[in-house]
Amino acid sequence: MLDITYLRKDLASVIARLESRKSPQEFLNVEAFTALETERKAIQMRTEALQAKRNAVAKKYGQLKGISKKGGEEGAAATREAAVLLLESGELKSQEESSKARLDAIQAELQTLLLALPNLPHPSVPVGADEHANVLVRTWSPDGLGPRVFDFAPRDHVDVGTPLGLDFELGVKLTGARFTVMKGQVARLHRALTQFMLDVQTQEHGYTECYTPYIVNAATLRGTGQLPKFESDLFAAKKGGQEGEEQSDHTALYLIPTAEVPLTNFVRDVVLAEADLPVLLTGHTPCFRSEAGSAGRDTRGLIRQHQFDKVEMVQIVHPDKSDEALEVMTRHAEAILQKLGLPYRVMSLCTGDMGFGASKTYDLEVWLPGQDTYREISSVSNCEAFQARRLQARFKNAQGKNELVHTLNGSGLAVGRTLVAVLENYQNADGSVTVPPVLQAYLGGLQSLTP
Repeated sequence: MLDITYLRKDLASVIARLESRKSPQEFLNVEAFTALETERKAIQMRTEALQAKRNAVAKKYGQLKGISKKGGEEGAAATREAAVLLLESGELKSQEESSKARLDAIQAELQTLLLALPNLPHPSVPVGADEHANVLVRTWSPDGLGPRVFDFAPRDHVDVGTPLGLDFELGVKLTGARFTVMKGQVARLHRALTQFMLDVQTQEHGYTECYTPYIVNAATLRGTGQLPKFESDLFAAKKGGQEGEEQSDHTALYLIPTAEVPLTNFVRDVVLAEADLPVLLTGHTPCFRSEAGSAGRDTRGLIRQHQFDKVEMVQIVHPDKSDEALEVMTRHAEAILQKLGLPYRVMSLCTGDMGFGASKTYDLEVWLPGQDTYREISSVSNCEAFQARRLQARFKNAQGKNELVHTLNGSGLAVGRTLVAVLENYQNADGSVTVPPVLQAYLGGLQSLTP
């Protein structure tokens, strides 16, 4: 969530930066915001004036009550005046309460407007409307010469993986479209990839492994920005209470779209010591996404599933360190691809292609020879204070004041897409798949998967 102070001080600049995202549905309703702000200022001044007047009346009333105790004509006059002031005080209290109620309502409306706004792009982010404006940062391949050149026509992961245990038809039978069953060798490879990723992130990069719930409440999703704007992308496990009951943060439950959600919420409503920063967390979870609005895109195979596994990285850092942390986290994700020997490239996303909560994002795209293209396998984002403001995640700085932390998240990596990349890059002409050397120990020394 943006700091409303930015909007109050320089609304034009905020609007310009938001519009660089090229997402009109996310723009601020300027007329509504301006009208609410104008009313807020007027109501706030009125409330303060009423409070000051009521305090003055109360003070005068106290003085008159003291005089009234003296008796006589003076005391009687004071008693009469005090009675009038008591009525006035009651009327002022009623007006003040009404004014405060309207002020609270305005603040709630402003909060609703703010919750719908995306993060402001970092100044270093390239400006553009969509992925065509993304900027290539670097490429990597095992020999530095580019992706492997095959002496046969490489097949895609569906054709390679089906004889090895990928079962798309069974997934449809059990659940529906975009669900898959893995059996035998492919299931073992999928598990090996997960274990390998966790070992690298914890043993080499210093992350603390965590096991979290796969179902969270609305407050948790609001903290990281999935609610209220992206509810249609979520799978609801439980919506509302009994029929007719109003939905609340605790009666509404959702399947997590990524482990970023529970991991980042570890610090919700927490004030950390500065010495506790940075906090590095990782976890493996299934992820559930309805993929609303993506009908017809990437429907073949494992590329765009409703359920997929991911090893997530989250960092909670000092605001001065988040730019550096983004570069480090990107290298942590790259390390997995390099150890697996998978060619990839790093792209700096433009303003129009970034996620809702990100101020800057790097995408890692792995080479898939069966599709003859690069595909996203990890997004690593710096959200700066955007999520922390929603979460009220803070630390006590050197001056003893509470300050918002910065939050970062990234895939380290998406397990299913990594499986796709291994199947396609390590396939052989006879239909077998060579197991990358770093994974062989996780598969009991197995060197290849054979149909």
